[in-house]
Amino acid sequence: MKAIDDFSDREFPMTDKDFKEIQNIAYTRTGISLSHHKKNMIYGRLARRLRRLGLNSFAEYLQIISQDNEVESVEFINAITTNLTSFFRENHHFEYLRSTVLPNLIKRNAKERRIRIWSAGCSTGEEPYSIAMVLKDCAALNSWDVKVLATDLDSNVVQSGKEGVYLRDRAENIPDTYRKFLATDKRHEYVRVKENVRGLITFKKLNLMHDWPMKGPFDVIFCRNVVIYFNAETQRRLFDRYATILKSDGYLFIGHSENLHKVSNRFDSLGRTMYQRII
Repeated sequence: MKAIDDFSDREFPMTDKDFKEIQNIAYTRTGISLSHHKKNMIYGRLARRLRRLGLNSFAEYLQIISQDNEVESVEFINAITTNLTSFFRENHHFEYLRSTVLPNLIKRNAKERRIRIWSAGCSTGEEPYSIAMVLKDCAALNSWDVKVLATDLDSNVVQSGKEGVYLRDRAENIPDTYRKFLATDKRHEYVRVKENVRGLITFKKLNLMHDWPMKGPFDVIFCRNVVIYFNAETQRRLFDRYATILKSDGYLFIGHSENLHKVSNRFDSLGRTMYQRII
């Protein structure tokens, strides 16, 4: 009797050795740890690539990937990454940004009149646009040099974020205060983030495991629901790099299922997955 997760009789056979190699490539190139229970999801996503390329097995596909085929490496990364996001997701972060962080930064940065925020793992752009709306709505920042860097590993979602166009129901979570920053198409099917908000953001493709071209320092980093895909050691290294590129008392926001306990001692908890750099 075959095991429930036996993939030998599917459209494209996937052996345990194949999946092990996929896990190794994913970890080496992205830092993402793919657990065995994600095998079915990964099969479905990569099977589309095999069909597109006219291949017959995962062994053939892995031959292409292992040869560092640049085009297919990008497609592989795009396929294995998850891009679940929404506007003002975990809204308490944006409320804290508005009510506490920005007033503190306005006092602290009064001389240079400059604020830099990084949305790391920005997906299709809802997070950085939510940040930018909060910034744009703050009248005290009108004459300031304010920028948001939005990065993601997946080149497809970075391009989508640049366009700033969303189905209307995707914008339902945007509070009334910020809806003035949206334009609606004639059929009321789509919304587009207005240019005065889009202009605050620079979208870039970035692998967090590689060298970072930007020098910082940043006042705030959002890295939410990203490190859940990394093992403990990768998380430790990443948070250490975040602390280094943040200002000495900069802020870090992470996802609801993430925490820095036993991972990093360079941040002080502000409660509800909000942190401030201390060393």
